[in-house]
Amino acid sequence: MTSRWTPTPLLDAALVAVALIDVWINVGFHEPLVAPAVALVAALALVMRRRRPLLTFLLTIPAAMITDSVVAPVAALYTLSSLSRHRVLLGGCALVYAVTDFLPWPWSTLRTDELAGTRNIVHFGYSLATAAAPVFLGQLVQARRELSLRLTEITAARESERLLTAQSVLAKERAQLAREMHDVVSHQVSLIAVQAGVLQVGSRDEDTRQAAASIRRLSVQTLDELRHMVSVLRASGSRPTELTPQPSLADLQRLVVGSGIEAELKTDLPEDLPPTVQRAVYRTVQEALTNVRKHAPGATATVRLVSKDGVVHATITNTAPTRPPLPLPSAHHGLAGLGQRAELLGGTVTSGPTADGGWELRLQVPVERNR
Repeated sequence: MTSRWTPTPLLDAALVAVALIDVWINVGFHEPLVAPAVALVAALALVMRRRRPLLTFLLTIPAAMITDSVVAPVAALYTLSSLSRHRVLLGGCALVYAVTDFLPWPWSTLRTDELAGTRNIVHFGYSLATAAAPVFLGQLVQARRELSLRLTEITAARESERLLTAQSVLAKERAQLAREMHDVVSHQVSLIAVQAGVLQVGSRDEDTRQAAASIRRLSVQTLDELRHMVSVLRASGSRPTELTPQPSLADLQRLVVGSGIEAELKTDLPEDLPPTVQRAVYRTVQEALTNVRKHAPGATATVRLVSKDGVVHATITNTAPTRPPLPLPSAHHGLAGLGQRAELLGGTVTSGPTADGGWELRLQVPVERNR
C-alpha cells in the first residue's frame, strides 16, 4: 500500500530497483542469455503494474519459471490481488506461480517419481504459501481501501443528514417567526395606521394632519413589506420565493422625502453602479435617517453621495438635536449590520460626533470589485 508521504512514481521506481538487485544477486549473467533476459523483463514490467496488473504478472511468470528471482513475480501478484475482485482469477494466478516456482527448469529433466517425495511435497507447500501470501495481503489492502471509502461516504451522508435536520429546524423557526410577525407585529402596525388615519381626518391642525398622513403612509408601506416577509418565511424550504424589488439609487429621493425629517440629498453618482453597491448606499442612508429621527429630534440632515477614484463615498451628517430624544427600544444592531454589509463588499463604515454636536456616518465601497 502506498505511503501517504511517498509519491507513487518514487515507490514504483524503488520497487523496480529492488527487483533489479534481486536479479543481480540470484541470476547469473554467465548463464544462457534467456535467463537474465526474462528476469530483466520481469523487473522492468513492474513500471506498469498499476495500469496493467494482469499483463505485468504474466510477464513475470517466465522469470519465476527459469530463474530464482522472486521479487518481481511476488510484487506483480500482490498488485493484481489489490486491484482485482475476481477471486477465481487470483486463485488461478497464485496456483500458476506456485507450480512454475516448484517445477524445475527445463521441464524435460523432470521425472515423475521425483514428485512423490516428502521433500518435494514440502517444497510445493512452500511455493504455494509464497504465492498465497501476496494474494491475501493484496485482498486485505483492497478491503481496507474500500472500507475507507465507505467510511468517507457514511461521513458525508451523516453530514448531509445533519444539514437537512438543521434546515428542517430552521424552517420550523421561520414558520413560527412568520406567525409571530403576522399575529403581533402586523396587527400592531395596522392599529397604528388606523389611528393615524383617524387623527388625519379628525384633526384641524394642518401640521398634525401632515404628520398623521406621513405616519399612515409609512405604516401601510411597513405592512406591505411585512406581508411579503411573512410569505417569504412561510415559503422557505418548500419553493423558491422572489424577494421584493431591491432598492436602488433611484429610490433615494423618495426615501429622503418620506423620512419625516428635514433632509437634503446631494448626489453625484453614476447610474451604472453595481446593484450590491446601490443597495449598500440605500441601506446606509436609510439607517442613518432612522437614527436621526430616533436619537436627534429636530435635527436636520445632509446626504452627500460622490464617486472618487473608483470608490463610492456616502456621508450622512445631521445637526445637533433641538429636543430630547424619546426613549425608544433599540437592539443596536443597525450600525453593526451596515458594517458587516460593507465588509462583504470590501468597504468600511465609520461614524462619530461632529464639532457642532451632531453626528456623521460615512460609507466607502469600491466599485470595480463588486461588478
